[in-house]
Amino acid sequence: MTRPSDASVEMIRRLIGFDTTSRNSNLELIHWIRDYLKDLGVESELVYNDERTKANLYATLGPTDRPGIALSGHTDVVPIDGQDWSVDPWQVSEAEGRLFGRGTCDMKSFVAICLAYAPKFAEAKLSEPIHLAFSYDEEVGCVGVRPLLEHLAAKPIRPRMAIIGEPTDMKVVNAHKGKLSHTCRVRGFECHSSLAPTGVNAIEYASRLIGKLIEMAEDKAANGPFDENYDVPHTTVHTGVIEGGTALNIVPRDCWFDFEFRNLPQDDPEALMKQVTDYAEQVLVPRMQAIRPNTGIEFEFYSAFAGLDTPADHEVVQLAKALTGANASHKVAFGTEAGQFSLSGIPSVVCGPGSIDQAHKPDEFVALEQLALCERFMDRLIERLAA
Repeated sequence: MTRPSDASVEMIRRLIGFDTTSRNSNLELIHWIRDYLKDLGVESELVYNDERTKANLYATLGPTDRPGIALSGHTDVVPIDGQDWSVDPWQVSEAEGRLFGRGTCDMKSFVAICLAYAPKFAEAKLSEPIHLAFSYDEEVGCVGVRPLLEHLAAKPIRPRMAIIGEPTDMKVVNAHKGKLSHTCRVRGFECHSSLAPTGVNAIEYASRLIGKLIEMAEDKAANGPFDENYDVPHTTVHTGVIEGGTALNIVPRDCWFDFEFRNLPQDDPEALMKQVTDYAEQVLVPRMQAIRPNTGIEFEFYSAFAGLDTPADHEVVQLAKALTGANASHKVAFGTEAGQFSLSGIPSVVCGPGSIDQAHKPDEFVALEQLALCERFMDRLIERLAA
């Protein structure tokens, strides 16, 4: 088995030691990276959230007068709450050719290898720069990368392409689905259940709306559009959380639920959302208000990220394939920040160590062999950009 360098493993250990669950600040980690790069003579730009409790980091290694290539990853991780870990999630454990810990797969290992290679990037006489772009709050809807991309859009020079290191088993991913999710709140009218017809049952009207979503899901599964290169070859519609009611003998006044679309790039999620709101406003609300006027249905935006659909013959896809030694590119159902990069005018692919099957689970791990492949990717990148 090929092992990664001690420098990469040690960097992974350092980054896993920071609890950057999305609900927490990531500043301790970001400031550590900033200081590490500063010791190499590399200045970093920090792009904060409005509360200045979190920040993105952007740094350039190599010439600053030309666009270059961005290596990007997020610094936040999902919670460990309620998960049955057999090891300490905030300390890297090694066993059976794997490194265990929260974020080893998704996706601090890629960030760590970028940082472990920063001295090599800095020392190499690069023909064009390598940019490091590390974001916050990817796990809660690709939130943090947006102000980072706005910051880059205002710069006179920005990356001409980006490689986002989410776990793909070091395969090149040129397309993934987008996501749009909302919370629906149904406001009914409560009364004693023996007088149910005089009330407006919020749960029942919510269920009618969920039924509409189920119909839409079935239509997409039956009629497409389809892309067989995805593991789920059509757009999906999903209701994930629901809550409502207070007691069986009370007609419920309130009910809310969360739902999402995971759309193929050729499907418009806003058009799908309009089907839902039209059904609510034109069919359900009039029925509700015919019984009680002060009732209704409201939708609140929850989260979204753009789909990715980089042409297979684009330069960034060909570059990533050359760096991995691959002959093919792939499409995946899960989403990444690559769609946001692409939407902002920076063509992107996804390629990083580890398997998405291990992400978000207890005893999350990354195989050492995957880390070695990622290092070889970085070696080839330096070789390619050497002046």
